[in-house]
Amino acid sequence: MNESFKFKADNPAVSGLRPSAFSDFAGQSRVLEKLRIMTSAALRRQEPLNHILLSGPPGLGKTTLAMILAAEMRANIRVTSGPVVEKAGDLAGMLTGLEYGDVLFIDEIHRLSKTVEEYLYSAMEDYRIDVMIDQGPNARSIRLDIPKFTLVGATTRTGLLTSPLRSRFTLQARLDYYDAKNLSKIVERSARLLRIIIQEEAAFEIACRSRGTPRIANNLLFFVRDFSQQNSEEITLAHAKEALLLLDIDEHGLDEMDKRILEVIGQNYGGGPVGANTIAIAIGEERQTLEEVHEPFLIQEGYLQRTPQGRTLTSKAWHLLGIDHNDL
Repeated sequence: MNESFKFKADNPAVSGLRPSAFSDFAGQSRVLEKLRIMTSAALRRQEPLNHILLSGPPGLGKTTLAMILAAEMRANIRVTSGPVVEKAGDLAGMLTGLEYGDVLFIDEIHRLSKTVEEYLYSAMEDYRIDVMIDQGPNARSIRLDIPKFTLVGATTRTGLLTSPLRSRFTLQARLDYYDAKNLSKIVERSARLLRIIIQEEAAFEIACRSRGTPRIANNLLFFVRDFSQQNSEEITLAHAKEALLLLDIDEHGLDEMDKRILEVIGQNYGGGPVGANTIAIAIGEERQTLEEVHEPFLIQEGYLQRTPQGRTLTSKAWHLLGIDHNDL
């Protein structure tokens, strides 16, 4: 069954901690500049936005930006995801239910089936779809015009998108991991919305351990709030450090599984190279989780590197482990 929902983008009950305007969105300055240009020009022309593809790791704000785009354009937004749209009829139902200027947001768009993806082509370019009526010898096609709309696609795996679909997006923007300064602003803003008193140093400490990801920063803030409220109504630096220690997240932002991955490669396989399947089996985790959750951060922070032969530790990882790899 197709599951999607439609709402006004500025509905506070839906948005929660999400920023509702470009001015509230911290970080991703280059992406924001491009989106501002597109929205201001579209508003001057009184036309819907052209189609936009947002890519990047999970939790960086792709869904939030889609909602902001709808809010800035004063449009409704319909939200769904690639795996939910199982057949062309599901997509046809959504498209025919759109109004002029609406935003259709498809998360994990790379997971659309081939049939559904091809169905999108004429909808994106010509704003029309062909609907099949009846079956067998009585089958016939009816062409339906649909209102001009904006498709905003989000993906964590750009490489899995086909070239024909990717080329139909006017703007393709990639979101990168956040630095601690911008993450600290996000933590402070979330604390204000939650009516939490937090010291600036505590907010920065949470930001430094959030793996460059706003979603993780907010999740850590929730736990630190719960922890600090056992003793005080204010989150201090000491509270933040103690709570994060309880979560096994060190000052580098590494959690227990990150360290386990590094230790397995270092102690069991001499620092590598070692294949992803071997690592996954050794740590008791799925390869997909290893590659999509842990490896990107470890590589970005310089603890791990991928080579044609497999994963290898860097000197920074050896230093963290406290092992002299020259002795191995």
